[in-house]
Amino acid sequence: MLQEFKAFALRGNMIDLAIAFILGVAFSAVVTSIVDDLLMPIIGAIVSDKDFSALTWEVGGAQVRYGNFINTVVMFLIIAWILFMIVRAINRMQRPAAEAPAPNTKECPFCLSAVPLLATRCPQCTSELAGAL
Repeated sequence: MLQEFKAFALRGNMIDLAIAFILGVAFSAVVTSIVDDLLMPIIGAIVSDKDFSALTWEVGGAQVRYGNFINTVVMFLIIAWILFMIVRAINRMQRPAAEAPAPNTKECPFCLSAVPLLATRCPQCTSELAGAL
């Protein structure tokens, strides 16, 4: 069972997934810092005199921290937009190649040489070709 686990854990897909997870966590930390330390203090200064994430609304003795919620929504939108742009770029790179042009030659059934589609005789063996226009 240990050998099976080792084979599973060291497979390429699992290692790729682990690397992607770690990069995702690091990316999330960067976006969190951008939102919390750069964007929201500026928006908070415009909206009120205090930190935007500290904005609350009191309902029946409980505090509704709508500023913190808006911070989280902004973080989500930034991450979603960046992931959308990455997936869009990957999809553009993976588009199928243009279809091959229609062949303009056919094969002579007698000598197997390439013959123009409209030819009535093979230029190599001079055989008459069936199905010509």
